[in-house]
Amino acid sequence: MTSVLSTTVHALQWTGTHLAVLDQRLLPEQLIYNYYNDAIGVTNAITTMQVRGAPAIGIAAAYGVALSVIQHYQQNPMQWQQKVKEDIALLARSRPTAVNLFWALEQMTALLAQPLNDPIKAIITLAEKTHSDDIAANLTMGELGADLLTGAKGLMTHCNAGALATGGYGTALGVLRSICQRQAVSIYMGETRPWLQGARLTAWEFAQEGIPATLIADSAAAWLMKSSAIEWIVVGADRITARGDVANKIGTYSLAVLAKQHDVKVMVVAPTSTIDWSIENGADIAIEQRPTHELLPSYYQHEGSLIDAWNPVFDVTPAELITAIVTERGVVMNPTLLGLQGIKNEIL
Repeated sequence: MTSVLSTTVHALQWTGTHLAVLDQRLLPEQLIYNYYNDAIGVTNAITTMQVRGAPAIGIAAAYGVALSVIQHYQQNPMQWQQKVKEDIALLARSRPTAVNLFWALEQMTALLAQPLNDPIKAIITLAEKTHSDDIAANLTMGELGADLLTGAKGLMTHCNAGALATGGYGTALGVLRSICQRQAVSIYMGETRPWLQGARLTAWEFAQEGIPATLIADSAAAWLMKSSAIEWIVVGADRITARGDVANKIGTYSLAVLAKQHDVKVMVVAPTSTIDWSIENGADIAIEQRPTHELLPSYYQHEGSLIDAWNPVFDVTPAELITAIVTERGVVMNPTLLGLQGIKNEIL
């Protein structure tokens, strides 16, 4: 697949027979790709957060299905479908919150339900289209979001919603890339504990692109807002409900509450594949809990320890705290008023 990007960041690279996954756990110290040739390997890459970010997870899952079809069709062209179904079910269990995962698997499943003369070619074509469509959507969202930021002096982002989290260019970071091409602006990023996606990944992406940015401790965000240094917080999303509630990296909700106190606007940038039309209220979104050892110091990780850890990966920001939701289909201002109905009508 030919990239339309100038960026050198590629979280996923398709070789035609393997999926190369940039191991984001090792950044920025090491730039290492792991190569997978089956759905089991891709599932492990998603589960262990070698690849993360809702759009990138969906793309990886699409390639995982393609690898499954290649493997099982070549092994038994008469009885491959059941094995592929089992692999799809395995991929679906990898991460519960990112709706792009299930959207991509639904697209693959729908294609495989059709009579196909060449299943391998058909499924690879769809996986590659999923990837290229995401890049195109990111570029569109970048311009639409940048339009809203015209004249802004300071912006903040949380977690990593850049090329590493998508097919390329990024959602929230795509908007920041686009506005930096138009005007000078100060950019801040939270460290994003406990995995430090902001400190490790977003900072690395900005450095790769030659974009100056300032890292802050997560707990410094309120004081930054009080200093009037920023006018917008720009974030991505892992799932958006029909009314506009947004599940995103833990800490997003607290930033939105702080933003309301300090008259700072909140922009959510995500493709329409991130919208879950089956869910109206954010309270119905399943929030993934990661293992406690990711948060808990090793000193307390022993049998009988009185110290435990609570480690939700995401939180939910209600629509009334969001100023704008930017998608490739258009922008919804103040989504609490009408939800995402206008975007849904555009899709239909």
